[in-house]
Amino acid sequence: MNEGAPSRRAALSVALASRSPRRRQLLESLGLKVVQIASRYDEEEHADRYADAREMVLAHARGKAALADGSGPPLLVAADTDVVIDGDILGKPRDAAEAAAMLRRLSGKTHIVHTGFAVIDRTRGVSQDGVESARVTFLELNEEQLARYIASGEPFDKAGAYGIQGRGALLVASIDGDFYTVMGLPLARLGRAFASLGYDLL
Repeated sequence: MNEGAPSRRAALSVALASRSPRRRQLLESLGLKVVQIASRYDEEEHADRYADAREMVLAHARGKAALADGSGPPLLVAADTDVVIDGDILGKPRDAAEAAAMLRRLSGKTHIVHTGFAVIDRTRGVSQDGVESARVTFLELNEEQLARYIASGEPFDKAGAYGIQGRGALLVASIDGDFYTVMGLPLARLGRAFASLGYDLL
């Protein structure tokens, strides 16, 4: 054995209170073992309580964590992402017409993406949470481009009707801020939250 070689730590296991494959992939990219669990929290039921989008995504993340089922590892992660343009919050589109309306609003303009997150160590009863924001500018899009993107099916489970990590990347002119915030989980900020709870991921 090479005495100078660094020792390998066992992968840390976390529970993810989300069905999102993107958030699971992001956590796994940090070397974590991820178990996806359900949460009883209903975003739509609570959405009208918050006028401020940053406050809302943080409350949603905390709510998802608080109402997650008790299965999985004791270390729990929850998150919520929303898109805001001209003061209006764009959630997930219900159908193709709503997706098209959202994308027309974003076309050629700059909007803000907020992602709230919560990390809870359920064994010790300690937690860290926060919100990260990024500014995203879209290219000018024509109706044919919008129709093709909507036909791909990508917009329907994503706030603002696009996903930065997929074909939606072709809609974006620039990002000011953390790319992973736009994708749905601000990894650097999340890593600091883990470290503050005693779990250094590096």
